[in-house]
This record gives sequence, structure tokens and C-alpha cells, in this order.
Amino acid sequence: MRLLRVLFQCLLIAFFTLLTQIGGLLYVTSLLGFRQNKLKRWSSFIGLYLCSTFLIVPYIAPIFGREMVDTSNGIKVHSFFTRLCNRNYVVPQMNLVLLNTLSSISKKHPNVEIHCLDANFPFLNGFPLLPHLSHNDGKKLDISLFYLNKDGKPTNNKPSRSGYGVFEGPRNKELNQIKVCKDNGYWQYDFPKYLTFGTIYTNLKFSEVHTRDVLQSILREPSISKVFIEPHLRTRLKVQHHKLRYHGCRAVRHDDHIHLQIN
Repeated sequence: MRLLRVLFQCLLIAFFTLLTQIGGLLYVTSLLGFRQNKLKRWSSFIGLYLCSTFLIVPYIAPIFGREMVDTSNGIKVHSFFTRLCNRNYVVPQMNLVLLNTLSSISKKHPNVEIHCLDANFPFLNGFPLLPHLSHNDGKKLDISLFYLNKDGKPTNNKPSRSGYGVFEGPRNKELNQIKVCKDNGYWQYDFPKYLTFGTIYTNLKFSEVHTRDVLQSILREPSISKVFIEPHLRTRLKVQHHKLRYHGCRAVRHDDHIHLQIN
């Protein structure tokens, strides 16, 4: 029984570490302080975690070359879960890309917001941000696609709570890369459909105009090295650029978000 308890505690530490980067260490601190009292242990952990995430980590992260996504009236972190789990950190150059993109598109689409999804953890290059393959150095960021409401007007609402998992799939005559990947054994390719945290706006329509304009603005940024989007959307949007790449079957499908990375 004692061995099972130790194993369970180790699994919790690993889980909190992989989910939030700092959670495992803070849980160990609470565990050492309150081994016999579960209520005090969990109260201590929650308090330590919230204080660290919102009051301490933002001031330490710049030492490691990262900062929180710089939110403004037109740039939002889509999900509170992203901020709660410290998954909203980027290098300063990425914030400049966002600000430049917002400045560019706001002239044509003044009320449209850029909604940021997963970015990176605040510390240590190479530390994985699961389930992503490459969000480990502060230089990657996912942003949401853009949508119209039922009246055909632009909206900043998104179809899922997380921003992931509701796909703008290929049409009949478009390349179905999803089927190609899954037929070749890459079962994980549409796994984000399980990561929506619930769908909330089911009557939204994908906006080709707004997504195209934002994508083209991003591609003009000198510091951007690669942008990933699903091949059928690249064709539908009629955007061609050497920075616009296909991410490969080993990743997950990119027709629910756009992946940015800088040099």
C-alpha cells in the first residue's frame, strides 16, 4: 500500500510538471511541508501555485528570455487554462510580430482580435509543451482561425473553449491530407478533436477573408521563419509563400489553428 501511495505521488508530480512546468516542484514543496494533512497540503499547493503563476513567474521569465503574450485590446489569450498553466510565454520578437500584425490588419478590419492559443512555457529551452512537438523554446505560437457569425459578420467568438479541435475540413475537391496521414498509420493526426474543452459556438462560419489577410500580414514579418497550416486551407485561401510549410503527418492537423515560429 505504501508503494502505491509513493507511486501515485510520483505520477502527480510528473503530471503537474508536464502540464504547467512549475507545478511538480510546487507540489513537492507542499508535500514535504504537509505529508500527513491532505487538506493543508492541497491548500498550500493551490496557494503556492496561483501566487507563483500570476505574481512571481512573469517577473522571472525575462531572465530566461521570455515574456507573457502581450495582450491588448486586439490581442487575447483565448483560454484562461492557457494562462493558468503557464503556456502563454514567448520571446519578445513574437510579441512584436503580433503587434505588427494587429497594426496591419486593424486598418482593414478594425474590430478583429488575434486570439492566441498555446505558446511556450516560461523557462528552459527544450522543455516539452505537450502535446506539441516543437513548442519548447519560446519561438512558437498558435493562433486561432477567424470566423463569421450566423449573419455573416466578423466575430471574435471561436467554436471551442480551448480554440482547438473544431476543424475547417477539406471540401470534396480539395486535398484531404488528414485521410492520407491516417491511412498511413498516423492515428494521432486529428487527436485535437478531444481537446476542445467543449464546443460553445456551433453556428460560426470560417472567414476566408480575415484568415487570409492575417496570414499574409504574418508572412511579411521578417522574423517569421515558418508558418504551418493545413494544405487544403492554403489552397482555399490562395496564399503562396516560401515560409508557408506543411508540418508533416507526425504532428497534428492544422485546420483549427495557424502555427507561427520565428528565427
